[in-house]
Amino acid sequence: MDPNNPVVKLCVEGMQAEGQSRLDDAHKLFMQAWTARQDDFDACVAAHYVARHQASPAEMLRWNQVALQHADAVNADRVANFYPSLYLNMGWSYETLGNLAEANRYYTLAAEKLDCLPAGPYGNVVRQGVAGGQARVAQAEQDHPA
Repeated sequence: MDPNNPVVKLCVEGMQAEGQSRLDDAHKLFMQAWTARQDDFDACVAAHYVARHQASPAEMLRWNQVALQHADAVNADRVANFYPSLYLNMGWSYETLGNLAEANRYYTLAAEKLDCLPAGPYGNVVRQGVAGGQARVAQAEQDHPA
């Protein structure tokens, strides 16, 4: 991602605020990023972060869906390494809402895209998130078969 992109800058600032437990500031920065969006790429990035600070699981899902819809409208090369995280968040949204079938579908989609992630902390966090999501869904399905 282009570190000079205003939307990316706002999201980086939001993540820094989140890391310092300044959650209201983080939410405001992510909403500023949403307002500053210029194209589908910007909208995808901003919505991805706005989703993190929603009051309800349904709103979190809605913003994750918005992020994914905008990613689908962008040149695939530009967002390819973003899909694992987008799918991971969709899986988490559905898992939180109790829809394990959809959660599993999105965790599987995320797992199929893990090869495009870079090595390093970001890739590791997403890989761990996908593995954790798949394990939780598998355990839930084992504990409560349909």
